[in-house]
Amino acid sequence: TIRIPPVLRPSVGGEREVSADGSNVGEVLHSLVDTHAETQDQIFGADGDLNRYVNVYLNDEDVRVLDGLDTPVGERDVLVILPAMAGG
Repeated sequence: TIRIPPVLRPSVGGEREVSADGSNVGEVLHSLVDTHAETQDQIFGADGDLNRYVNVYLNDEDVRVLDGLDTPVGERDVLVILPAMAGG
């Protein structure tokens, strides 16, 4: 399961959560992009890594402190996408 933040919901048909397949975080996110192409530039940078303004959490743990896109996922795991917010 991938939890979608409000700012990305228009790119996934307004859904709060979507399901995607994969054995690691990268595969799951690429599965999301395959289904919802508009999310490509919102999630991934030109180099194929996570966009630096996007945080992804696996069961409340930042994947950047785990194994990044190579972090293994299980069937019951939940990914949360959180774009960085700016403001004052």
